[in-house]
Amino acid sequence: MKRFKADLHMHTVLSPCGSLEMSPAVIVNKALERGLDIIGITDHNSTRQCAEVYKIGKQKGLAVLCGAEVTTKEEVHCLTFFENFEKLELFQAYLDKHLPNIPNDVEKFGYQVWVDHAEEIVGQEDRLLISAINQSIDEVEKKVRELNGLFIPAHIFRPSFSVYSQLGFMPFDIIPDAIGMSARVDVEEQIKKHPELKQFAVLRSSDAHFPEQIGTHYSIIEMEEATFDELRKALHQQEGRKIVELK
Repeated sequence: MKRFKADLHMHTVLSPCGSLEMSPAVIVNKALERGLDIIGITDHNSTRQCAEVYKIGKQKGLAVLCGAEVTTKEEVHCLTFFENFEKLELFQAYLDKHLPNIPNDVEKFGYQVWVDHAEEIVGQEDRLLISAINQSIDEVEKKVRELNGLFIPAHIFRPSFSVYSQLGFMPFDIIPDAIGMSARVDVEEQIKKHPELKQFAVLRSSDAHFPEQIGTHYSIIEMEEATFDELRKALHQQEGRKIVELK
């Protein structure tokens, strides 16, 4: 088994709250500089910047998981990842269908553009991406399962936009592949308080919105190689794969 340094929650220039510096090339270069082996691209309610980051990462030897950070109807943030671009496109269609038609106010929220390898703008989302889609956490998980993806509630104890801030408990009818906990959270203490969480793998990531935040927090994952299938096994502690440390 090998050990991989993974930061699976970060935003690009596409997220309105993401810095305009967070281009695909900058993200990949900074991730490599910080010694990361795997990153996850999780813009708010959109996957449209994933392909370019994946392409540059592959050229430079960095594994890139493609997905989105979905804001559910309850305003819970959930990370979603997919194994190939066919599944990713189907999930993008789902997001497009369920994102409300609320115009983005650039002055208030920021630009929502996606760019190519040369940092030239190739598209813009006019609807506000940080809106909640009109789908519940149960419905989002169901769609992710239909597409054989990974479903990970993000920063579950954050004071806002988290499972516990919005719902007060982990819904009994969903089974996450893992749960995200922020750096300031004492994992052992929270699991003692919420023993229902003991069954889930815990991930820690940077939730980077600026280049200097990339890799500031991460998870060490033990598996054979940096692939989607191997990560799934590690999250479910299968065949010796597992998360061994949170930073």
